[in-house]
Amino acid sequence: KTSTYQVLATALNETGVATKYFVLNPKAVSAGKLYGMFEAVSHEWSDGILAITFRRCARDTSQSRMWVVFDGPVDAVWIENMNTVLDD
Repeated sequence: KTSTYQVLATALNETGVATKYFVLNPKAVSAGKLYGMFEAVSHEWSDGILAITFRRCARDTSQSRMWVVFDGPVDAVWIENMNTVLDD
């Protein structure tokens, strides 16, 4: 998996298609830090790494392709959480 996206991005860049990728290991952080969480005491929402990364990609005004890559072991729990986030 890791080599595949790196080789593809390099090939695209060499052919003139600007490509940037952001790599996340979803098992390296808690679900709250990955997706964001509601602070019970302050009643404030804090964005997670994924939301911050998506926002960074959306603000980029270049013509580059942006990839957010989940590079790590596949786990049913975080896949289900991702499905829930994407459904909302």
